Amino acid sequence: MKKKIIAALLAGAMVFSLAACGGSGGSGDSGDSGDGGDDKKADMKIAMVTDSGDITDQSFNQTTYETCKAWSEENGVEFNYYKPESDSDEARNASVDQAVADGANVVTLPGYMFAATIVAQSELYPDVKFVALDVGAGDLCEKGVGEGYDYNPDNYDVTEYYNTENVYCCTYQEELSGYMAGYAAVKLGYKHLGFLGGMSVPAVTRFGYGYLQGIDAAAEELKITDQIEVEYVCGGQFYGDADITAYMDTWYSSKGVEVVFACGGGIYTSAVEAAKKTGGKVIGVDSDQSPIIGEDITVTSAMKGLAATVNTMLTDIKDGKWDEHKGKIDNLGLVSENPEENYVQLPLETTQWADGFSQDDYKALVKAMFSGEVKVSNDITAMPKTKVKANDYGSIK
Repeated sequence: MKKKIIAALLAGAMVFSLAACGGSGGSGDSGDSGDGGDDKKADMKIAMVTDSGDITDQSFNQTTYETCKAWSEENGVEFNYYKPESDSDEARNASVDQAVADGANVVTLPGYMFAATIVAQSELYPDVKFVALDVGAGDLCEKGVGEGYDYNPDNYDVTEYYNTENVYCCTYQEELSGYMAGYAAVKLGYKHLGFLGGMSVPAVTRFGYGYLQGIDAAAEELKITDQIEVEYVCGGQFYGDADITAYMDTWYSSKGVEVVFACGGGIYTSAVEAAKKTGGKVIGVDSDQSPIIGEDITVTSAMKGLAATVNTMLTDIKDGKWDEHKGKIDNLGLVSENPEENYVQLPLETTQWADGFSQDDYKALVKAMFSGEVKVSNDITAMPKTKVKANDYGSIK
Protein backbone atom coordinates (compact mmCIF):
# COMPACT_ATOMS: atom_id res chain seq x y z
CA MET A 1 0.00 0.00 0.00
CA LYS A 2 2.81 2.39 0.86
CA LYS A 3 4.37 1.75 -2.56
CA LYS A 4 1.09 2.55 -4.31
CA ILE A 5 0.56 5.79 -2.38
CA ILE A 6 4.08 6.97 -3.18
CA ALA A 7 3.63 5.95 -6.82
CA ALA A 8 0.40 7.90 -7.09
CA LEU A 9 2.02 11.03 -5.67
CA LEU A 10 4.93 10.68 -8.06
CA ALA A 11 2.53 10.21 -10.97
CA GLY A 12 0.72 13.42 -10.18
CA ALA A 13 3.94 15.38 -9.88
CA MET A 14 5.39 13.90 -13.06
CA VAL A 15 2.33 14.50 -15.22
CA PHE A 16 2.08 18.08 -13.96
CA SER A 17 5.77 18.67 -14.66
CA LEU A 18 5.64 17.19 -18.16
CA ALA A 19 2.44 18.99 -19.05
CA ALA A 20 3.99 22.26 -17.96
CA CYS A 21 6.81 21.66 -20.42
CA GLY A 22 4.28 21.57 -23.25
CA GLY A 23 5.74 18.53 -25.05
CA SER A 24 4.18 17.74 -28.43
CA GLY A 25 5.15 14.07 -28.83
CA GLY A 26 8.34 12.16 -29.40
CA SER A 27 7.96 11.56 -33.13
CA GLY A 28 4.82 13.47 -33.88
CA ASP A 29 3.24 10.90 -36.20
CA SER A 30 -0.48 11.22 -35.68
CA GLY A 31 -3.31 9.15 -37.06
CA ASP A 32 -6.06 11.48 -35.79
CA SER A 33 -8.90 11.75 -38.30
CA GLY A 34 -11.01 13.97 -36.05
CA ASP A 35 -14.40 12.41 -36.81
CA GLY A 36 -15.43 12.25 -33.18
CA GLY A 37 -17.01 8.79 -33.13
CA ASP A 38 -18.73 7.46 -30.04
CA ASP A 39 -17.63 8.58 -26.59
CA LYS A 40 -15.36 5.59 -25.94
CA LYS A 41 -13.66 5.99 -29.30
CA ALA A 42 -13.20 9.72 -28.86
CA ASP A 43 -11.71 9.16 -25.41
CA MET A 44 -9.03 6.80 -26.72
CA LYS A 45 -5.63 8.29 -27.44
CA ILE A 46 -3.16 5.65 -28.50
CA ALA A 47 0.62 5.80 -28.24
CA MET A 48 3.27 3.32 -29.25
CA VAL A 49 6.87 3.41 -28.03
CA THR A 50 9.64 1.71 -30.01
CA ASP A 51 12.16 -0.49 -28.23
CA SER A 52 15.78 -0.47 -29.39
CA GLY A 53 14.85 -0.24 -33.07
CA ASP A 54 12.62 1.97 -35.15
CA ILE A 55 9.43 1.71 -37.21
CA THR A 56 11.28 0.53 -40.32
CA ASP A 57 12.81 -2.59 -38.75
CA GLN A 58 10.53 -5.02 -40.65
CA SER A 59 9.91 -6.68 -37.32
CA PHE A 60 8.25 -5.93 -33.97
CA ASN A 61 8.33 -2.15 -34.13
CA GLN A 62 7.19 -1.79 -37.71
CA THR A 63 4.39 -4.33 -37.43
CA THR A 64 3.10 -2.77 -34.21
CA TYR A 65 3.37 0.76 -35.59
CA GLU A 66 1.60 -0.01 -38.86
CA THR A 67 -1.17 -1.93 -37.10
CA CYS A 68 -1.78 0.80 -34.51
CA LYS A 69 -1.77 3.47 -37.20
CA ALA A 70 -4.15 1.60 -39.51
CA TRP A 71 -6.54 0.76 -36.66
CA SER A 72 -6.52 4.36 -35.44
CA GLU A 73 -7.24 5.76 -38.88
CA GLU A 74 -10.06 3.29 -39.43
CA ASN A 75 -11.61 4.06 -36.04
CA GLY A 76 -11.07 7.82 -35.93
CA VAL A 77 -8.72 7.70 -32.97
CA GLU A 78 -5.63 9.82 -32.34
CA PHE A 79 -2.32 7.96 -32.54
CA ASN A 80 1.31 8.96 -32.00
CA TYR A 81 4.50 6.95 -31.78
CA TYR A 82 7.57 7.78 -29.73
CA LYS A 83 11.16 6.76 -30.31
CA PRO A 84 13.33 6.84 -27.15
CA GLU A 85 16.49 8.93 -27.28
CA SER A 86 18.66 5.93 -26.44
CA ASP A 87 18.51 2.18 -25.92
CA SER A 88 17.90 2.19 -22.18
CA ASP A 89 15.13 1.58 -19.67
CA GLU A 90 15.35 5.21 -18.62
CA ALA A 91 14.85 6.48 -22.17
CA ARG A 92 11.93 4.13 -22.79
CA ASN A 93 10.31 5.25 -19.53
CA ALA A 94 10.81 8.87 -20.53
CA SER A 95 9.00 8.23 -23.81
CA VAL A 96 6.06 6.78 -21.88
CA ASP A 97 6.12 9.85 -19.62
CA GLN A 98 5.96 12.06 -22.70
CA ALA A 99 3.17 10.04 -24.28
CA VAL A 100 1.06 10.31 -21.12
CA ALA A 101 1.79 14.03 -20.85
CA ASP A 102 0.53 14.34 -24.44
CA GLY A 103 -2.74 12.71 -23.41
CA ALA A 104 -2.24 9.06 -24.34
CA ASN A 105 -4.38 6.66 -22.33
CA VAL A 106 -3.57 3.47 -24.27
CA VAL A 107 0.12 2.69 -24.66
CA THR A 108 1.36 -0.20 -26.82
CA LEU A 109 4.81 -1.55 -26.01
CA PRO A 110 6.42 -4.09 -28.38
CA GLY A 111 9.04 -6.40 -26.94
CA TYR A 112 10.53 -7.85 -23.76
CA MET A 113 12.66 -4.73 -23.24
CA PHE A 114 9.56 -3.00 -21.90
CA ALA A 115 9.38 -5.20 -18.80
CA ALA A 116 11.17 -2.50 -16.81
CA THR A 117 8.70 0.08 -18.10
CA ILE A 118 5.72 -2.01 -16.97
CA VAL A 119 7.27 -2.44 -13.52
CA ALA A 120 8.11 1.25 -13.17
CA GLN A 121 5.23 2.96 -14.97
CA SER A 122 2.08 0.91 -14.45
CA GLU A 123 1.78 2.10 -10.83
CA LEU A 124 2.58 5.68 -11.83
CA TYR A 125 -0.18 5.87 -14.41
CA PRO A 126 -3.16 3.84 -13.13
CA ASP A 127 -5.53 5.46 -15.67
CA VAL A 128 -3.42 4.39 -18.65
CA LYS A 129 -3.95 0.99 -20.26
CA PHE A 130 -0.67 -0.73 -21.19
CA VAL A 131 -0.58 -3.42 -23.88
CA ALA A 132 2.80 -5.17 -23.63
CA LEU A 133 3.62 -7.51 -26.51
CA ASP A 134 6.05 -10.36 -25.91
CA VAL A 135 6.54 -9.47 -22.24
CA GLY A 136 6.29 -12.49 -19.96
CA ALA A 137 6.33 -13.26 -16.26
CA GLY A 138 10.05 -13.98 -16.36
CA ASP A 139 10.79 -10.57 -17.88
CA LEU A 140 8.67 -8.80 -15.25
CA CYS A 141 10.18 -10.76 -12.38
CA GLU A 142 13.71 -10.06 -13.57
CA LYS A 143 13.08 -6.31 -13.47
CA GLY A 144 10.87 -6.38 -10.39
CA VAL A 145 13.05 -8.59 -8.21
CA GLY A 146 16.37 -7.20 -9.40
CA GLU A 147 19.52 -8.51 -7.78
CA GLY A 148 19.06 -12.02 -6.50
CA TYR A 149 16.49 -13.10 -9.09
CA ASP A 150 16.97 -16.82 -9.79
CA TYR A 151 15.42 -16.70 -13.30
CA ASN A 152 12.59 -19.03 -12.33
CA PRO A 153 9.40 -16.93 -12.34
CA ASP A 154 7.48 -19.82 -10.76
CA ASN A 155 9.28 -19.00 -7.50
CA TYR A 156 7.72 -15.53 -7.37
CA ASP A 157 4.32 -13.85 -7.40
CA VAL A 158 4.69 -11.69 -10.50
CA THR A 159 1.65 -9.60 -9.51
CA GLU A 160 3.69 -8.03 -6.71
CA TYR A 161 5.84 -6.15 -9.22
CA TYR A 162 3.33 -4.28 -11.37
CA ASN A 163 -0.22 -2.97 -11.43
CA THR A 164 -2.36 -5.77 -12.85
CA GLU A 165 -5.41 -3.48 -13.20
CA ASN A 166 -4.02 -1.54 -16.16
CA VAL A 167 -1.67 -3.99 -17.89
CA TYR A 168 -2.17 -6.74 -20.45
CA CYS A 169 0.86 -8.84 -21.39
CA CYS A 170 1.29 -11.61 -23.88
CA THR A 171 4.02 -13.86 -25.15
CA TYR A 172 4.02 -16.08 -28.21
CA GLN A 173 4.77 -19.75 -28.64
CA GLU A 174 7.77 -19.14 -30.88
CA GLU A 175 8.75 -22.78 -30.77
CA LEU A 176 5.68 -23.61 -32.87
CA SER A 177 6.40 -21.33 -35.83
CA GLY A 178 10.11 -22.18 -35.51
CA TYR A 179 9.13 -25.84 -35.82
CA MET A 180 7.00 -25.09 -38.88
CA ALA A 181 9.89 -23.27 -40.55
CA GLY A 182 12.44 -26.02 -39.88
CA TYR A 183 10.03 -28.76 -40.95
CA ALA A 184 9.18 -26.88 -44.16
CA ALA A 185 12.84 -26.24 -45.04
CA VAL A 186 13.79 -29.93 -44.87
CA LYS A 187 10.66 -31.00 -46.75
CA LEU A 188 11.56 -28.45 -49.43
CA GLY A 189 14.91 -30.17 -49.92
CA TYR A 190 17.41 -28.20 -47.82
CA LYS A 191 19.94 -30.43 -46.10
CA HIS A 192 22.50 -28.04 -44.63
CA LEU A 193 20.72 -25.46 -42.52
CA GLY A 194 21.71 -22.66 -40.16
CA PHE A 195 20.25 -20.69 -37.30
CA LEU A 196 21.49 -17.15 -36.62
CA GLY A 197 19.91 -15.76 -33.47
CA GLY A 198 20.23 -12.27 -32.06
CA MET A 199 20.81 -12.26 -28.32
CA SER A 200 20.09 -15.60 -26.65
CA VAL A 201 16.97 -14.37 -24.84
CA PRO A 202 14.12 -16.85 -24.26
CA ALA A 203 12.07 -15.85 -27.30
CA VAL A 204 15.02 -16.29 -29.65
CA THR A 205 15.94 -19.61 -28.05
CA ARG A 206 12.39 -20.91 -28.37
CA PHE A 207 12.45 -20.06 -32.07
CA GLY A 208 15.79 -21.84 -32.47
CA TYR A 209 14.93 -24.94 -30.50
CA GLY A 210 11.59 -25.26 -32.26
CA TYR A 211 13.43 -24.94 -35.58
CA LEU A 212 15.74 -27.81 -34.61
CA GLN A 213 12.79 -29.99 -33.61
CA GLY A 214 11.04 -29.32 -36.91
CA ILE A 215 14.18 -30.12 -38.89
CA ASP A 216 14.63 -33.36 -36.99
CA ALA A 217 11.01 -34.44 -37.40
CA ALA A 218 10.99 -33.85 -41.16
CA ALA A 219 14.32 -35.62 -41.57
CA GLU A 220 13.01 -38.63 -39.65
CA GLU A 221 9.89 -38.78 -41.81
CA LEU A 222 12.03 -38.69 -44.95
CA LYS A 223 14.53 -41.14 -43.40
CA ILE A 224 17.45 -38.79 -44.12
CA THR A 225 18.64 -37.87 -40.62
CA ASP A 226 22.19 -38.91 -41.58
CA GLN A 227 22.12 -36.40 -44.44
CA ILE A 228 21.05 -33.32 -42.47
CA GLU A 229 23.35 -30.91 -40.63
CA VAL A 230 22.51 -27.74 -38.72
CA GLU A 231 24.83 -24.89 -37.71
CA TYR A 232 23.60 -22.90 -34.69
CA VAL A 233 24.90 -19.58 -33.36
CA CYS A 234 23.74 -16.30 -31.80
CA GLY A 235 25.23 -12.97 -32.74
CA GLY A 236 25.07 -11.46 -29.26
CA GLN A 237 23.15 -8.44 -30.58
CA PHE A 238 20.00 -7.53 -32.48
CA TYR A 239 21.63 -5.98 -35.52
CA GLY A 240 23.92 -7.08 -38.30
CA ASP A 241 27.46 -5.82 -38.79
CA ALA A 242 30.64 -6.64 -40.72
CA ASP A 243 31.77 -9.32 -38.26
CA ILE A 244 28.48 -11.21 -38.36
CA THR A 245 28.29 -10.87 -42.15
CA ALA A 246 31.77 -12.38 -42.43
CA TYR A 247 30.64 -15.25 -40.19
CA MET A 248 27.66 -15.85 -42.46
CA ASP A 249 29.93 -15.63 -45.52
CA THR A 250 31.88 -18.57 -44.10
CA TRP A 251 28.72 -20.56 -43.49
CA TYR A 252 27.38 -20.09 -47.01
CA SER A 253 30.59 -20.21 -49.02
CA SER A 254 32.86 -22.55 -47.04
CA LYS A 255 30.58 -24.77 -44.97
CA GLY A 256 27.97 -25.13 -47.68
CA VAL A 257 25.00 -23.90 -45.65
CA GLU A 258 21.99 -23.54 -47.95
CA VAL A 259 19.48 -21.65 -45.80
CA VAL A 260 19.76 -19.61 -42.56
CA PHE A 261 16.94 -18.83 -40.16
CA ALA A 262 17.87 -15.27 -39.15
CA CYS A 263 16.09 -14.59 -35.88
CA GLY A 264 16.53 -11.38 -33.91
CA GLY A 265 15.63 -7.86 -35.03
CA GLY A 266 17.98 -6.42 -37.63
CA ILE A 267 20.51 -9.25 -37.48
CA TYR A 268 18.89 -10.63 -40.63
CA THR A 269 20.80 -8.03 -42.66
CA SER A 270 24.05 -9.94 -42.22
CA ALA A 271 22.50 -13.22 -43.33
CA VAL A 272 20.89 -11.54 -46.33
CA GLU A 273 24.10 -9.79 -47.40
CA ALA A 274 26.01 -13.05 -47.28
CA ALA A 275 23.24 -15.05 -48.97
CA LYS A 276 23.10 -12.66 -51.91
CA LYS A 277 26.78 -13.22 -52.61
CA THR A 278 26.45 -16.99 -52.77
CA GLY A 279 22.90 -17.72 -53.93
CA GLY A 280 21.92 -18.83 -50.43
CA LYS A 281 18.48 -18.62 -48.87
CA VAL A 282 17.07 -17.02 -45.70
CA ILE A 283 14.12 -17.69 -43.40
CA GLY A 284 12.58 -14.55 -41.89
CA VAL A 285 11.05 -14.04 -38.45
CA ASP A 286 8.24 -12.28 -36.56
CA SER A 287 6.48 -10.97 -39.68
CA ASP A 288 6.51 -11.86 -43.37
CA GLN A 289 9.97 -10.52 -44.16
CA SER A 290 10.03 -11.46 -47.84
CA PRO A 291 9.43 -7.85 -49.01
CA ILE A 292 12.57 -6.63 -47.25
CA ILE A 293 14.76 -9.74 -47.52
CA GLY A 294 13.76 -10.38 -51.11
CA GLU A 295 11.12 -12.78 -52.37
CA ASP A 296 13.68 -14.70 -54.40
CA ILE A 297 15.81 -15.67 -51.40
CA THR A 298 13.17 -15.92 -48.65
CA VAL A 299 12.06 -19.52 -48.16
CA THR A 300 9.44 -18.58 -45.56
CA SER A 301 9.04 -16.57 -42.33
CA ALA A 302 8.27 -17.84 -38.82
CA MET A 303 5.65 -15.30 -37.86
CA LYS A 304 4.08 -14.05 -34.65
CA GLY A 305 0.56 -12.65 -34.67
CA LEU A 306 1.45 -9.15 -33.52
CA ALA A 307 -1.07 -7.50 -35.80
CA ALA A 308 -3.86 -9.82 -34.67
CA THR A 309 -3.03 -9.14 -31.02
CA VAL A 310 -2.96 -5.36 -31.46
CA ASN A 311 -6.21 -5.31 -33.43
CA THR A 312 -7.97 -7.50 -30.87
CA MET A 313 -6.79 -5.48 -27.90
CA LEU A 314 -7.56 -2.05 -29.37
CA THR A 315 -10.99 -3.19 -30.51
CA ASP A 316 -11.83 -4.70 -27.13
CA ILE A 317 -10.64 -1.56 -25.32
CA LYS A 318 -12.87 0.51 -27.59
CA ASP A 319 -15.79 -1.84 -26.89
CA GLY A 320 -15.33 -1.66 -23.13
CA LYS A 321 -13.94 -5.17 -22.71
CA TRP A 322 -10.71 -4.28 -20.91
CA ASP A 323 -11.74 -6.28 -17.84
CA GLU A 324 -11.52 -9.45 -19.94
CA HIS A 325 -7.81 -8.86 -20.50
CA LYS A 326 -6.35 -6.88 -17.60
CA GLY A 327 -3.81 -8.70 -15.47
CA LYS A 328 -3.40 -11.54 -17.95
CA ILE A 329 -0.11 -12.78 -19.34
CA ASP A 330 -1.35 -14.81 -22.29
CA ASN A 331 0.87 -17.28 -24.10
CA LEU A 332 -0.50 -17.14 -27.63
CA GLY A 333 -0.15 -19.91 -30.15
CA LEU A 334 -2.56 -22.17 -32.03
CA VAL A 335 -6.27 -21.47 -31.68
CA SER A 336 -7.48 -23.24 -34.81
CA GLU A 337 -6.57 -25.87 -37.38
CA ASN A 338 -6.93 -23.03 -39.90
CA PRO A 339 -3.36 -21.61 -40.19
CA GLU A 340 -4.45 -18.03 -40.83
CA GLU A 341 -6.40 -17.82 -37.56
CA ASN A 342 -3.38 -18.62 -35.38
CA TYR A 343 -0.96 -16.38 -33.53
CA VAL A 344 2.02 -18.32 -34.91
CA GLN A 345 2.20 -19.28 -38.55
CA LEU A 346 3.99 -19.27 -41.91
CA PRO A 347 2.88 -16.84 -44.65
CA LEU A 348 0.57 -18.56 -47.14
CA GLU A 349 1.25 -16.14 -49.96
CA THR A 350 5.04 -15.91 -49.98
CA THR A 351 6.38 -19.23 -48.69
CA GLN A 352 8.25 -20.96 -51.51
CA TRP A 353 5.89 -23.93 -51.74
CA ALA A 354 6.88 -26.90 -53.87
CA ASP A 355 5.96 -30.55 -54.40
CA GLY A 356 7.92 -31.52 -51.29
CA PHE A 357 5.91 -29.17 -49.12
CA SER A 358 2.74 -27.60 -50.47
CA GLN A 359 0.09 -25.39 -48.89
CA ASP A 360 -2.00 -28.51 -48.33
CA ASP A 361 0.97 -30.17 -46.56
CA TYR A 362 1.35 -27.10 -44.37
CA LYS A 363 -2.33 -27.10 -43.47
CA ALA A 364 -2.09 -30.79 -42.58
CA LEU A 365 0.90 -30.04 -40.34
CA VAL A 366 -0.96 -27.25 -38.54
CA LYS A 367 -3.97 -29.52 -38.07
CA ALA A 368 -1.75 -32.19 -36.51
CA MET A 369 -0.10 -29.64 -34.23
CA PHE A 370 -3.43 -28.18 -33.17
CA SER A 371 -4.87 -31.61 -32.36
CA GLY A 372 -1.81 -32.56 -30.33
CA GLU A 373 -0.75 -35.31 -32.69
CA VAL A 374 2.47 -33.37 -33.27
CA LYS A 375 4.01 -32.07 -30.05
CA VAL A 376 6.69 -29.39 -29.79
CA SER A 377 8.65 -28.83 -26.59
CA ASN A 378 9.07 -25.28 -25.25
CA ASP A 379 11.87 -26.34 -22.89
CA ILE A 380 14.86 -24.04 -23.35
CA THR A 381 17.04 -25.34 -20.52
CA ALA A 382 19.09 -27.36 -23.00
CA MET A 383 19.30 -27.77 -26.77
CA PRO A 384 16.91 -30.51 -27.87
CA LYS A 385 18.39 -33.88 -28.64
CA THR A 386 18.19 -34.61 -32.35
CA LYS A 387 19.05 -37.43 -34.69
CA VAL A 388 20.36 -34.90 -37.19
CA LYS A 389 23.79 -33.41 -36.55
CA ALA A 390 23.54 -30.01 -34.79
CA ASN A 391 26.63 -27.86 -34.17
CA ASP A 392 26.22 -25.24 -31.43
CA TYR A 393 28.78 -22.42 -31.65
CA GLY A 394 27.46 -20.34 -28.77
CA SER A 395 27.71 -16.62 -29.49
CA ILE A 396 29.73 -14.68 -32.04
CA LYS A 397 30.11 -11.76 -29.64
